[in-house]
Amino acid sequence: MNKHIAAYGEIMMRLEVPDNLLLRQAENLKYSFTGTGVNVTGLLAQFGYTSSLISAVPNNSIGTAAVGGIRRIGINSDLVIYNNDNLGMYFLEKGFGNRPSNVTYTNRQQSSFNTTDISKYNVKNSLKDIDVLHICGITLAMNQLTRNNVLQLVKLAKEQNVKIIFDCNFRASLWGENGNERAKPYYETILSEADIVIMNEKDAIQTLGMSTNKESKEEQLEELLPKVADKYNISKIAGTIRTVNGNANNLIKGYLFSENNIYYSEEFNVEILDRIGTGDAYTCGLIHGELSNMKPQDIVKFATSSCVLSHTISGDTPLFEIDDIIKIINNEKKDIER
Repeated sequence: MNKHIAAYGEIMMRLEVPDNLLLRQAENLKYSFTGTGVNVTGLLAQFGYTSSLISAVPNNSIGTAAVGGIRRIGINSDLVIYNNDNLGMYFLEKGFGNRPSNVTYTNRQQSSFNTTDISKYNVKNSLKDIDVLHICGITLAMNQLTRNNVLQLVKLAKEQNVKIIFDCNFRASLWGENGNERAKPYYETILSEADIVIMNEKDAIQTLGMSTNKESKEEQLEELLPKVADKYNISKIAGTIRTVNGNANNLIKGYLFSENNIYYSEEFNVEILDRIGTGDAYTCGLIHGELSNMKPQDIVKFATSSCVLSHTISGDTPLFEIDDIIKIINNEKKDIER
């Protein structure tokens, strides 16, 4: 595969409490390096693509360790720069049964990524060999600096005919009071430039201000997604519908709006080992389907199967290959592969 995919995103340290313990119970933590951009470029590297991360890490041993961490999973670090001295972190307490998992962020606003101006990246040179650029809405939520960075990066990418993938990924807790209203102009600017968008009915209603009288998620999507695609001239819009019931018996179905039609995958019953990063696995399946010129029904099937498989992998970045997804599609179940 000769396509080069890049993501603009923060490298974070994940500090996981072992054995489903609470943070207040634990005496040790397991650390790894993650982030939406890491998850997307890491899995696409497993698929065989050239992948790069545009990011900033501390100019110290933690930054060196972070760069080493992404290199180990196949991500090109040439576009990662060393600047300032903080790395964003989060503590993960994994849920069990009726107790949900809990994520607590620390030091994120002061991280190297969130305090580095886009001018330090030499963006024009960085984008010259890039075919696809992934942008996440979480980055927009961080601060005004990162919002301005994203807008400039997207503008330059479009000028160089780079395909834009935008994951809305609205986080109310990060945007704060009146978050939807504050986010809307930034989302609208990027949606107008994006080629493929990951979004759900809540993004259309709560952030973009659209309305529907439909009750079910499927009906809402079928009414709203064509309007979003038409208004912002988007070729494909996709996402997942989830019904969550603790760690077991979770239902997941993917959808894709393309060529004035909406396509659905079959509904999968999923048992969750690790929930974080599963949406990014769906995005990777979508990107691969698009770059492989799959038909829309095959794209949504592949992307959803990627999402389903990622629930069975521990860690944010699901490291599996295309053949593993095909086994899910073909419903191949074996006790042990020998």
